[in-house]
Amino acid sequence: MSADRPGREPAGLEQEFALACPTPIPPGDTILLGHGSGGRLSSDLLRGIFLAAFDDPELRRLNDAAVLDADGIRLAFTTDAFVVQPPFFPGADIGSLSVYGTVNDLAMVGAKPRFLAASFVLEEGFATKDLERIVRSMAEACRRSSVRLVTGDTKVVERGSGDGVFVITSAIGTVPDGIQVAPERTRPGDVVVVSGPVGAHGVAVMSRRAGVAFEVDVESDSAPLTDLVESALAAGDVHALRDATRGGVATVLNELAAAASVSIVLDEQAVPVPEPVRAACETLGLDPLYVANEGVFVGTVGPDGADAVLGALQAHPRGRDARIVGHVEPGAPAVHLRTSLGVTRPLLMLTGDQLPRIC
Repeated sequence: MSADRPGREPAGLEQEFALACPTPIPPGDTILLGHGSGGRLSSDLLRGIFLAAFDDPELRRLNDAAVLDADGIRLAFTTDAFVVQPPFFPGADIGSLSVYGTVNDLAMVGAKPRFLAASFVLEEGFATKDLERIVRSMAEACRRSSVRLVTGDTKVVERGSGDGVFVITSAIGTVPDGIQVAPERTRPGDVVVVSGPVGAHGVAVMSRRAGVAFEVDVESDSAPLTDLVESALAAGDVHALRDATRGGVATVLNELAAAASVSIVLDEQAVPVPEPVRAACETLGLDPLYVANEGVFVGTVGPDGADAVLGALQAHPRGRDARIVGHVEPGAPAVHLRTSLGVTRPLLMLTGDQLPRIC
């Protein structure tokens, strides 16, 4: 944004977006920030390189976690890497985020988290007190999530070869008998539920990274979702769950539509967007439907049990703002947004990345 003004260093928000273009124009032969968006570029990377090499039926489902049979025990297994910058932001930090983000992936297949592994990649010169703060935060998050951290690893790279600290986590959970939650179970007639207000995590990280102050502080929604999901599963026929992290609600709905070969219609006015988040997004030119969340999931529910599931969510402290926000129709895989003006337009999968390094 400031490249045409030689001699002047970009600052604040300009610095945030002047570093690199997250979307390739046209697609090139190198990895770009947009490949980590969780959107279309990420999907292309996964399908074009990783799925082409690792041809496994469970991997091809591209769920938040794999569900595997181990001598009659249904295990859920997931892994994740956290590179968020800065590592400390309003409401959370990379430590608690790494725990919640991982156990939430297990929750999206109806699993109870059991065991967690964590690896740390530390850059030479990273402050010991900051590492201690991150580890204490992880320990508290493990207690809140009822998961045990049982193994791990630590590596240190030369100064300038990393970015302070990266955290890589893996987790194992168990799936109770009778629980069948998968994107392909979504079918016409289902309603679409969102478990809480959207956009807070992305705005919280952006505000700290870019040094932008808003009238009302926005804190990350990072939190464990296991017990909230259990309430929903006990209340009604939940078909699919996805946590709306990278790429936000819009990208997750596109993934669900593609997996189930259905069309989804989202009601813009029904989506709960906190006013401070809405104001921040308007200021920064962002669409809250594409902003990342770390304590919110999107689900599809059979129509007969939708009211019961919504009631169960709203009875939970972290689900009191849950809403029915759309419905599923037959048709080619697509998502359409019914806007506040009463018109309907396509809601496409995120192409680049509104905010890189968000988790």
